[in-house]
Amino acid sequence: MTWLPLVVLLWPLWLSRQPEQQSPIWRRRSLILLISLLTARYLHWRITSSLNLSTSLSTGLSLLLLTAEAWLLLSGLLPLWLAWRRFPDRRETMHQLKAQWQQSDWRPRVDILVPTYGEPLEVLERSLIACCHQHYRPSCVWVLDDSGRREVQELALRLGCRYRHRPQRTNAKAGNLNDGLRHCSGELVAVFDADFMPQREFLDCCIGFLQDPSVGLLQTPQTFINADPVMRNLGMERWLLPDEESFYRWIEPVRDGWGAVVCAGTAFLARRSAIDSVGGFREGAISEDFMTGLRMRRRGWKLLYLQQKLSAGLAAETMADFVRQRQRWANGTLQTLRLRDGPLGRGNLRFGERMAYLEGVVHWFNNLPRLVLMLMPLSYGLLGTVPILISSSDALRLLLPLWATLLLSIGWINRGSRTALLSELTGWVLTVPLTLTVFTNLLGHIGGFRVTPKHQRRDRGSFSLVLVMPLLGLLLLNLFNLVGLMTTVSLNSEMLDARPLGLTWAVINLLSLWIALRACWDPAAQDPAPWQGACLPGVLEDHAGQSQECRITALSESGAELEIATPTFAAMPLMTLHWTDEVPPLAVELERMQGNRVSLRWQQLDDQSRQRLILWLFCREDCWPDRQALPEWRSFLALISNLCTLPTRRPFHRCLMPQTTPH
Repeated sequence: MTWLPLVVLLWPLWLSRQPEQQSPIWRRRSLILLISLLTARYLHWRITSSLNLSTSLSTGLSLLLLTAEAWLLLSGLLPLWLAWRRFPDRRETMHQLKAQWQQSDWRPRVDILVPTYGEPLEVLERSLIACCHQHYRPSCVWVLDDSGRREVQELALRLGCRYRHRPQRTNAKAGNLNDGLRHCSGELVAVFDADFMPQREFLDCCIGFLQDPSVGLLQTPQTFINADPVMRNLGMERWLLPDEESFYRWIEPVRDGWGAVVCAGTAFLARRSAIDSVGGFREGAISEDFMTGLRMRRRGWKLLYLQQKLSAGLAAETMADFVRQRQRWANGTLQTLRLRDGPLGRGNLRFGERMAYLEGVVHWFNNLPRLVLMLMPLSYGLLGTVPILISSSDALRLLLPLWATLLLSIGWINRGSRTALLSELTGWVLTVPLTLTVFTNLLGHIGGFRVTPKHQRRDRGSFSLVLVMPLLGLLLLNLFNLVGLMTTVSLNSEMLDARPLGLTWAVINLLSLWIALRACWDPAAQDPAPWQGACLPGVLEDHAGQSQECRITALSESGAELEIATPTFAAMPLMTLHWTDEVPPLAVELERMQGNRVSLRWQQLDDQSRQRLILWLFCREDCWPDRQALPEWRSFLALISNLCTLPTRRPFHRCLMPQTTPH
């Protein structure tokens, strides 16, 4: 009765009719139990019936594959079982707490700290403009400049910020923040990286949560005004969600349910006394944010998480920078295992809290078994060895129900923040470098803190050879393996039975490696300003007062793209574009015209116009939507169609991030 296990697929299909956040908790728990039972059933079969022990080579490979599978499956169950507990959605109480606070007489002094080290002036200016224009006026915005640049000092003076450059640049970001703390005196402290822009109501929405004197820190999500390199390089901005979306929409809320919120280093508001109680920001740790939050929790402070997107920053802009950023995160998280005050250290952590913190550490070790799965198909064609004994009936009874259940469940249980397969695209690029990072970290080489470059201009596209060479080597090996499997005539009965699985596995690996290679091509970026997708009515007006209605489809700090009703539109030397009362009419010049589509560039903007444009683009209320991952089959078809062409980044073919249309 091989059909019986397939009946279980009806359950995740039925659950998917209603979003997880709107479903009673017993449905989530039933799915966790189902996945756990299918996993246990599969692993029991793997241990008892699927190992190939005929030779020493097949035994070693078979045990290695089993270990890799078991690690990935069991480590995947850990976040699921952490989700057994209810967790709050603090957006439901945000407005209530905001009203309570505004009706009270508590008006705390708030210092906003913006650490910077070499970021382009345009990037830092955006952040400072946003910080200085909060509805609830901060006591002071501090520019903590570790580069000591004169132009940064002048920018701070022009925008009314306090400037601080410490004489001894030690302990990276943590040391910079601690130096800033010694010079400010606010009751509350907000921290934003130099590329992050808070919405104008950030403080209004957050302060209410700190009315509870036991709350030490409130973390908010990170979102981004540009696409990450995987999305951009594959031309999948419409189809894929940022790599961090699942963390902030699912993992962080789950940890909030256990009281184990992770401080993410930016976009948070903290009580000064809570930071002082742990000796300031943790120095000597690459992940100073994670460790500072952990130390505050050990001291008994509550750490809360608010799911509302109240700020936005810049994602890494090249694949090489994207990988180096993840390597730094991996090094920092793994380093915490060695620290006395890390998640394994003694202290006031309940079992659930400790497991929630450790889950973030376990995540990085998953790269080692992923590499095993990438290499294992080579055993079929290159070594002539079968690492797993599986028949078609076994695959139908055991493998398919588990795989299909995970495929159908992941998007639902992660609240639409990721898909099962396409979300792993990032992993194919990261597996080799992160595996090396894990090994070097375990050997004692931790590395240092490196700021991710932002706002880079690239006149031509390029590959990173450090990333491409391992992928290219794996691609060639898999090609030889596939050729060997298809051309070898004299096969023993064991290999004949295993060849269909070997061929399928090899083809999947080849496709995945080709996608990873394709994602490593960074296109030219002559205009580094991030562009936002729009659908807004606007008005073009010439110097004579003649107006032309239009629909704005894209906006940036550089210009705009729009569609006009009449293709006979004639561009005038002097024109202005107007779409909202919050931004004055801006002078524009024609860049390109194609049919009824027009690309415009802003003429020289004065300081006031630029500030108002930035505030409207990035800092208005609710401008960053919670997107839902699109159906995987549609995304996959879009990906396949993009694989053989390089994306063009020019007018009318820009990399666009969606925004919520203003009311």
